[in-house]
Amino acid sequence: MLLAAQLAHGQDNGGAQDLAKQLSNPVASLISVPFQFNYDQNIGPQRDGDKYLLNFQPVIPVSISADWNMISRTIVPVESQHEIYPGAGSQTGLGDITQSLFFSPKAPTAGGWIWGVGPAFLLPSATDRLLGSGKWGAGPTFVVLRQDGPWTYGVLANHIWSVGGQSNRQAVSSTFVQPFFSYNTADAWTFTLQTESTYNWKQTQWSVPINMVAAKLVKFGKQPVQFFLGARYWDHATDAGAHGWGVRLGATLLFPK
Repeated sequence: MLLAAQLAHGQDNGGAQDLAKQLSNPVASLISVPFQFNYDQNIGPQRDGDKYLLNFQPVIPVSISADWNMISRTIVPVESQHEIYPGAGSQTGLGDITQSLFFSPKAPTAGGWIWGVGPAFLLPSATDRLLGSGKWGAGPTFVVLRQDGPWTYGVLANHIWSVGGQSNRQAVSSTFVQPFFSYNTADAWTFTLQTESTYNWKQTQWSVPINMVAAKLVKFGKQPVQFFLGARYWDHATDAGAHGWGVRLGATLLFPK
């Protein structure tokens, strides 16, 4: 990130700041391709498991009318985990894919709010039983946010029910809630605080990781890239989940129009 900051010296910070601010908006009219790496530890009832997770998360807006966009947000997880419960061994491969479609007005409301709503889908794409649910799923998703000067705050949420899949696997009924709060500086730094909370209605348990991330947007020639690095803390987790501190880092490729 220090190297990226040096490369950014002397570039158009005004344009970079605007792109960084758009990245804080999940339904911005901006193609972005994040590669998000997470490391979590102390997994399982004996706290001796760990997990490496790379999320490939392309975001593609499509203009469907003069006033509306459809924004496709896809999460493709590639995972490697070890001893997530005693005797589990190691698994590496693809996890379940989540696909969301947001229908969002191109202009904010009169009060300055930006919003989008649509369907979310769960695809049983996992290459190992312990990396996925084995279920097809669907449900609603929405996002609402506001951008005031350098500040962005809002919430993204979805709920997914299983609608088919392997009959010997537990049904899915899961609520995901992601409140977020970020600050963009004039030199294209972004500081974000958010959670990615999940409530499992079948097990009546919360998982609540709190993420604190710093990001810097730079340009390599004409290609804008945002690098990010931060810490995550599991404020609440299931007995089988991660506990304590983890790490998040990665990069996002941007393709402005």
